[in-house]
Amino acid sequence: MIEVKSVTKKYGSKDNSFTALNGVSFEVPDGSSVAILGKSGSGKSTMMHIMALLDQPTSGSVLVDGKDTSKMKAHELDKLRNEKFGFVFQQFFMNSNDTVLNNVMLPLKVAGVPAKERRLRALEALRSVEMSEKVKNKASDLSGGQKQRVCIARALVNNPSIIFADEPTGNLDTATGEVIEKILFGLNKKEKITLVIVTHDSDLANKCEHKIYMRDGKIVSKSESKL
Repeated sequence: MIEVKSVTKKYGSKDNSFTALNGVSFEVPDGSSVAILGKSGSGKSTMMHIMALLDQPTSGSVLVDGKDTSKMKAHELDKLRNEKFGFVFQQFFMNSNDTVLNNVMLPLKVAGVPAKERRLRALEALRSVEMSEKVKNKASDLSGGQKQRVCIARALVNNPSIIFADEPTGNLDTATGEVIEKILFGLNKKEKITLVIVTHDSDLANKCEHKIYMRDGKIVSKSESKL
């Protein structure tokens, strides 16, 4: 479980200070699907980055399985993030000149996993998103939907318990977006992977069990979808 407790995030200082998040608190139960909604500038992406330990709050805390991450050292945060979290972004963040297989193996290489095991786990992750036939292709040769599948495989390769997805279908056409949604929610339902989606797409958000609406750095409402 992730618990967000009174999180505030400020940028700049004194007269030039900007408050991106203002005393935000909520919980993400294990195995749930949660959508964080809001217009551009609402603070939703900042919230996700802090939840995913990619940024630190100015005040408040994020607890992961009861552990206060604000009290952890940098190497402890890196280890927790690498072992527990997977990431899928609107921008694919792939090495376009490298192969699909090497892109998926990268998190395992960072984690120090032996080469043979890296390959086996990456191939299995690619099979799960039906991209086995593209392992030798360069990332630059893939369509947008194929790239997003590879990104999901990369997110899965460390067997995460939580996937953070920031506008995962934002750069895709409707049909391809629906395929990506099916994969993500399938992982949530079948593998019990917690899914946290940041989006402004109400149709995508309605497929999540819980919705958190943000405006001007605050939560304005919460709701549950009738799935």
